[in-house]
Amino acid sequence: MEKMINLTINNLPVTVEEGTTILQAARQLNIRIPTLCNHEDLCVAGNCRVCVVEQVGMRTLQASCATPVRENMQILTNSMQVRQARKTIIELLLSEHNADCTKCYKNGKCELQDLANEYRTGNQVYIDLVPLKHYTIDQSSPSILKDDSKCIRCQRCVRTCAELQAVSALSAAYKGSEMKISSFYERPMHEVVCTNCGQCINRCPTGALIEKNYIDEVWDAIYNPTKHVVVQTAPAVRVALGEELGFEPGARVTGKLVAALRRLGFDSVLDTDFTADLTIMEEGTELLTRLKKVLVDGDKNTALPMFTSCSPGWIKFIEHTFPELLPNLSTCKSPQQMFGALAKTWYAQKKGINPKDMVSVSIMPCTAKKFEATRPEMRDSGYQDVDYVLTTRELAIMIKQAGIEFMKLEDEDYDSFMGESTGAAVIFGATGGVMEAALRTAYEIVTGREVPFTNLNITPVRGMEGVREATIKVENVKPEWSFLEGAEVKVAVAHGLANAKQLMTAIRDGKAQYHFVEIMACPGGCLGGGGQPIPTSPAIRQKRAEAIYAEDEGLPIRKSHENPEIVQIYREFLSEPLGHRSHELLHTHYKPRKRY
Repeated sequence: MEKMINLTINNLPVTVEEGTTILQAARQLNIRIPTLCNHEDLCVAGNCRVCVVEQVGMRTLQASCATPVRENMQILTNSMQVRQARKTIIELLLSEHNADCTKCYKNGKCELQDLANEYRTGNQVYIDLVPLKHYTIDQSSPSILKDDSKCIRCQRCVRTCAELQAVSALSAAYKGSEMKISSFYERPMHEVVCTNCGQCINRCPTGALIEKNYIDEVWDAIYNPTKHVVVQTAPAVRVALGEELGFEPGARVTGKLVAALRRLGFDSVLDTDFTADLTIMEEGTELLTRLKKVLVDGDKNTALPMFTSCSPGWIKFIEHTFPELLPNLSTCKSPQQMFGALAKTWYAQKKGINPKDMVSVSIMPCTAKKFEATRPEMRDSGYQDVDYVLTTRELAIMIKQAGIEFMKLEDEDYDSFMGESTGAAVIFGATGGVMEAALRTAYEIVTGREVPFTNLNITPVRGMEGVREATIKVENVKPEWSFLEGAEVKVAVAHGLANAKQLMTAIRDGKAQYHFVEIMACPGGCLGGGGQPIPTSPAIRQKRAEAIYAEDEGLPIRKSHENPEIVQIYREFLSEPLGHRSHELLHTHYKPRKRY
């Protein structure tokens, strides 16, 4: 039984568990203590000192986020000493901060700006140090822009990169007034081990880290009468976009999303879920082929377990960190890149459009997708398959710029051809979703029956635990799959690269054995991606996940192989000649990268 601690905060009694911080205890009394370095996803830091409080009987103020409660503590969160200390700290931060707020991408959504307004720090008490600091702006990455002039050194990004993602592309360099957040030996971001996942952006309280913005380029394409602009939307966007436009977290806005895109001027509004279904067909076939080679042919060169390849942040992570396991990676492209390749081949052919006159745009929950689109491997259509990637946040900006009253829009449906999808594709947006979708199809292909779970919901692979495992027993198989009779297919799911590293290390060292492994770079999967609305928290990610699964259960078709447009594309396009076209457009290979 947990020991309980009694204390008072602003003369109000409260009882909390031992180990609770003063900050957490205050929240139980609905007392807000401001902070710039604390985040629900990250360990305690106490770097910014904005959260200081007064403990009666002590001369020095305490950082409430880093101080555990003690019996009979008397805490004051709003004394004159506390208010003056906070104001001084905020003013000191502002003296080193490039306060071009009206031009800043984070204007109106900056935590430092909010505190400056709250504490009315209008007087220039401290000298403006910005001109003396020689700040740099790193624009080398296709995904992330790093502006040192707006950094307050809270180190949320450092802790995110090290703890949450096990990457450590960013670190605190130098000391005292010279301290800065730096990439490895101050190399440009595009040269270091950065996976472009954007989790640092989602936790940065200011505009020091933002996504590379392609809004103007997309507007230019829409306004160009010689261009046919195709847009695709990822599954996780439809359960998060509403947060930027007046809805509560977890609202499902699929129909309004489609209507808004049409009003923005996109010529074709299509769905990444279509190629998520296609990914399942290709990836499921690849898994069954690998199992046959190993179990029947005894092929020792075929690598198991097979890893999913949908998450570009995960792909770059394995290239840097576990290059020896690259043969285990599925050769399937991600749904975004499959879509891009097909848009400029099959879709262009169906619509009579010259692919050189087509601009392919994707709306993604992920900043790493911006990097993925620029990879040299992604040009199998004869052009760059995806021209521009916008985050969920960028799309919300465009909708606001266009004066669209999003909440009042009537629902609309995606266009035909690459607009039809299933519930299996929607759940790609949640951790475990790719695994669940693949198992729904693979099990039915092998046995002729649906997976033996209630209402197709494979609950063992669902949830927010960092690493999850499941075993599916295969029985009464079709004759052509007799080698799998009685087999126990072992699968694993991990989300967040720190959890991925733990799982990959166990696999590499022979301490864990599986047949199929799903890994997503971001916490919660794509629904917690680096391009999703801010703030993010465990509770918000859970609401988005619930919305994803509700969307799945509400669709008439919930298995990828039953999507009529998938059947059509194989019949008309991908099966000829002899499936080579499928291999050329939908599959790829990756190479090891240096680890700076």
